[in-house]
Amino acid sequence: MNGGGGGGADAGDLRRELDGGVLRLTIDNDARMNALTGATTAALIRELGSTATELAVRVVVVTGAGRAFSSGADLTEVSAEGADPDAIMDGAGRLVTAVVDAPVPVIARVNGAAVGIGMSLALACDLAYAGPDAYFLQSFLSIGLMPDGGSSLLLSAAVGRARANELILLGRPLPAAEAASSGLVAGAASSLDELDGLVEAAVRRCAAAPRRAVELTKSALRAASLHGIGEAIAREGRGQQELLVSTEFGDRVTALLTRRHAPA
Repeated sequence: MNGGGGGGADAGDLRRELDGGVLRLTIDNDARMNALTGATTAALIRELGSTATELAVRVVVVTGAGRAFSSGADLTEVSAEGADPDAIMDGAGRLVTAVVDAPVPVIARVNGAAVGIGMSLALACDLAYAGPDAYFLQSFLSIGLMPDGGSSLLLSAAVGRARANELILLGRPLPAAEAASSGLVAGAASSLDELDGLVEAAVRRCAAAPRRAVELTKSALRAASLHGIGEAIAREGRGQQELLVSTEFGDRVTALLTRRHAPA
């Protein structure tokens, strides 16, 4: 779940670096644990979409600055007066679709918390590696919402129905080592140096392969395991639009934001 997805050149809190065929996208708002605003979401969508025509790009790495990968949607923006549930869900759906449809491999460097739509973003990537402080959390139900960004399908595809139900319905955080052992991510590291080693080894292998062969391989893998992703995103979007205007969501997010902003 996420605000917006409009056009324009505003990069939000996204940093971009292209070098040697590797496009590195860093969500850079450590003070807010890299919460995704509409502007940052739109920038991610633009950059991922550009890989279809920017043939110099062979692989994309998505990560977060500082402590977190992404703490999820910017709840201040999502719950603001006049927020448009349709636009919010359009942004979430287009973000995940942009990752899944990118013709080149997208690698998540999960350096810290991946929560809500931040977890959906990591799950949508072709490869994900988690650092020692990383954890994955489906926090939607706690604020009166449902999973979005394709999580109902992405999580089940990765770890199976029983574990997906546990993580979503009970909202249990999944630490990095358990995420790796359950098949949610490709690997977990005991240090940030080791995390970088895992990511860079995958980057080198992906970048060295012929791009057209990679494109066709990714397309085949997507068709085999994620053929229902569009329907999942649409189904979640319809439910989430209803919940975003509910009294219960309003009450719960107000209570959460009040606690966050209370004096220490």
